[in-house]
Amino acid sequence: MSDEHKLRRQKGIVAGVCGGMAEFTGINVFWFRLPFLILMVPGGLPGLLPYLALWVIIPRKRR
Repeated sequence: MSDEHKLRRQKGIVAGVCGGMAEFTGINVFWFRLPFLILMVPGGLPGLLPYLALWVIIPRKRR
């Protein structure tokens, strides 16, 4: 698999997790940010924990 088709974090609003997933799948970044925002409403942890886990798991995009 070429380097351009791997899941990588993008430069984004916070850590680039949603932007990286959007680029990898070809889906608009809005559809990745929306679930995280919805999960942040009941107190933050339901949205923050998966986001932080993905931030650690998904490597940064090389320049």
